[in-house]
Amino acid sequence: MSASPSSSAQAAREVIATRLRDLRVEAELTGHELAIRCGWSPAKSSRIEHAKTPPSDADIRVWCTACGAQDQAADLVAANRQADQMYVHWKKLHRHGMRRAQEEVVPLYKRTQKFRVYCSNVVPGMIQTEAYAQALLSTIADFQGTPDDSSEAAASRVERSNVLHESGHRFALLMEETVLRYRIGDADTMAGQLGYLLAVMALPNVSLGVIPFTAQRRVWPLEAFYLFDDERTSVELLTAAVNVSAPSEIAVYAKAFSQLAEIAVYGSDARALILEAISSLR
Repeated sequence: MSASPSSSAQAAREVIATRLRDLRVEAELTGHELAIRCGWSPAKSSRIEHAKTPPSDADIRVWCTACGAQDQAADLVAANRQADQMYVHWKKLHRHGMRRAQEEVVPLYKRTQKFRVYCSNVVPGMIQTEAYAQALLSTIADFQGTPDDSSEAAASRVERSNVLHESGHRFALLMEETVLRYRIGDADTMAGQLGYLLAVMALPNVSLGVIPFTAQRRVWPLEAFYLFDDERTSVELLTAAVNVSAPSEIAVYAKAFSQLAEIAVYGSDARALILEAISSLR
């Protein structure tokens, strides 16, 4: 039985089916002609094109070859493998609380060697203090109407962040100056979080950049995103987490990160902005 059309997995499969249909149309092939080239029955081509049957990796490669679009195969295969996880609603992810969501990504953190993180709204999760994380997660649970286990989830988030102190991992972290000013929790919570940023900057495997209000923008402020090596990009929207695995899309986020990094300040200039933010709390 096919998934409900309203499900995120089915929506992702429909996107893949549409891209396959577009390739056929661009190649000026009928469904019957495509089936002949692929060595399939016309019924199979129709089921794939209408998202009734999920294609296998081999199906996608044969389809792309038949359409003269072999260069599209890698992206489509990657998207197809991630269809069930491409678009995950926060309310579904947090339906039993948020602690489990913190723990589920530990294997991804463990195997990632190079983290590139950009945040325009809150401090990146991996460098949040427990008090800051609890204040933030409690607010999220209240907004979403999901179980509030923010205390346990915050503790798990901090434990997950031990990867900062393990060998074999490098972190390039960027945040907009607004992040330093947004009040998450009370003044003491913010002061503790901002002070922790100063400590994190001293770690040899961490590069922490702040994009000043006054920076001449080469890239506009974007939604928060996390690049895990060149394997995956996680993008945080208001309603859902979007997990990107297509190589060409990961490359776009890598390009955006690189250009954002060029307008950030580091070292003493970044410390000055953090210290200014701390002073503003008084």
